Amino acid sequence: MLLTGSETMLNAISLKQVSGSDPELRQALVEAHLPTDDIEDEGRIFYKAVAGDGSSVGYCGIERCGDCRLLRSVVVDPERRGRGFGRAIVEATLRESNGYSDTYLATTTAAPFFSIIGFSEVPRESVPPAVLATRQLSSICPSSATIMKLQRPPT
Repeated sequence: MLLTGSETMLNAISLKQVSGSDPELRQALVEAHLPTDDIEDEGRIFYKAVAGDGSSVGYCGIERCGDCRLLRSVVVDPERRGRGFGRAIVEATLRESNGYSDTYLATTTAAPFFSIIGFSEVPRESVPPAVLATRQLSSICPSSATIMKLQRPPT
């Protein structure tokens, strides 16, 4: 799947599915201070974003939660940040994993970024039980994490 993405992005990206045991995925998450405790559990799909020149741009994951999905593990290579790759990765991942009713995420630092893409903060009480029951929300992320829901499709 190729995208043209943001006008500030220099290259299109494609997504390549990788396993939760992929050492490059794990290293990218560790370096970005994102959790890795449950990335090998069932129900998670991870994608490596690859630029037109074949180089790795970043990663993103989706976790199935009943008929909802949890966006997770969004990371952009530090040398590629600020050029629209984060948005392109999220939008491509959401398109690749269509067929879910609602999309949620939890973040401690990136709420402003996700707001630009169409997510907005929601109270924890409004989040479906299947999403709250994920290891990500039930034990890995701090209770102070902002929970967000996709309110409009990416543009």
